[in-house]
Amino acid sequence: MSRGEYTVPFGKGELSFDLPPGFNEATVVESATVPPLPDVSASIQSALDSPIGSQPFRELARRGDRVCMVITDMTRPCPDHLLVPPMLEALQQSGVAREDITILVGVGMHRPSTQEEKVIKLGADVAEEYDVRDSDPLDAEKLVDLGLTSNGVPAVVSKAAREADLLIATGVVEPHLYAGYSGGRKAVAIGAGGERTIEVTHSPQMLDQPGTRLGMIEGNPFHRAVSEIANKAGLRFILNVVLDDIGRVVSLGAGEPELTFRQLVRSARSCYEAPISHRFDVVIGGVGHPKDVNLYQASRVATNLFFAPTPVVKDGGTIIMPAPCQEGVGQGLGEKRFLEIMEQSRDATQVVEAARKEGYPAGGQRAFVLGKVLEACEVVVVGCEHPALVEGLKMIPAQDMDEAMRFVERKHDAGADVLVVPHALHTLPVVGGSDRQ
Repeated sequence: MSRGEYTVPFGKGELSFDLPPGFNEATVVESATVPPLPDVSASIQSALDSPIGSQPFRELARRGDRVCMVITDMTRPCPDHLLVPPMLEALQQSGVAREDITILVGVGMHRPSTQEEKVIKLGADVAEEYDVRDSDPLDAEKLVDLGLTSNGVPAVVSKAAREADLLIATGVVEPHLYAGYSGGRKAVAIGAGGERTIEVTHSPQMLDQPGTRLGMIEGNPFHRAVSEIANKAGLRFILNVVLDDIGRVVSLGAGEPELTFRQLVRSARSCYEAPISHRFDVVIGGVGHPKDVNLYQASRVATNLFFAPTPVVKDGGTIIMPAPCQEGVGQGLGEKRFLEIMEQSRDATQVVEAARKEGYPAGGQRAFVLGKVLEACEVVVVGCEHPALVEGLKMIPAQDMDEAMRFVERKHDAGADVLVVPHALHTLPVVGGSDRQ
């Protein structure tokens, strides 16, 4: 990349920009370049035949068994069209009837998935020939209460998942704001969880704990809760992947949930975590499709950069994230609650103080964590198709990167340090590096 010319994702394309005249060259940090798997299908089959800590996948079920396979919704870039068909084929070879297989889309508190999205996720044959349904966190008749975890979190999950003879989950292992790393048991515990579980795991009391942090697994109470919930639900097998910045599979693993997840976290750390020497005045973080389809998801860039093991942006600094956000804030109940809390609050401090005092319903956690970011720095959203919503969320809309750079020029002097993170949801900048295992 030549001096003064920078590029970040924007929707399915890119935005290029220059820094203001007189500014020093920006530091650009990206995740490690890891070659993609040369034959993903062969790697999946090998993982199913020789899984981690488990007997071969084809031996886990037999004729008459009910099988539930939990997958993520379209807000997660999991390549289920590659992962699901080989497992379905193995189940059929084991004698499991097609009508005994449920594919459960774990939508959490997001909006229901459309049939078109199910086809994109799974392929037309699977989406049309199997029982593919969304989880429902609000319908008590579709949920089962499994008691409390050891740290007091209610374990409420989809009845379809709990009542299966074999419960399976797919997912992507990548940095996650609360769980440390996503994947593993989270698809079941949160994706297919009930509203009460999602509400408590995302409460101020949980998110204010120092161990609930991006990239942290050990001592993380959120991770502990979701692990126990999935165990209570009976999750026996996962097939998870690690992706590079452009969505290619660089690592995958299948087998017993805990052992498989731990192995993939080690792989993910080597891919995603990137050392930086210090904190920066201005951080420009790319979002990209599908996360930049709405402000609820796109705002994860700001919170990820702030809640890295050490905040990447200095207090009083600026975070810039380009995102078209065609769906506005988002269409799910959680997204609507996020917007309502932000719009009804005077400022970011009121958002945070009210949350700690009064709590919030599931979905409100995004307002809480974004409020904590906005107490410390300003966030500029570039190219959003709904600038009034950006203002309602206490952020600053900019029509394009030129306008954003003029904001930077007015606020910061030419000696300001600028960091560009083109893929800010797949890169975890770690100040001073990392010795975590």
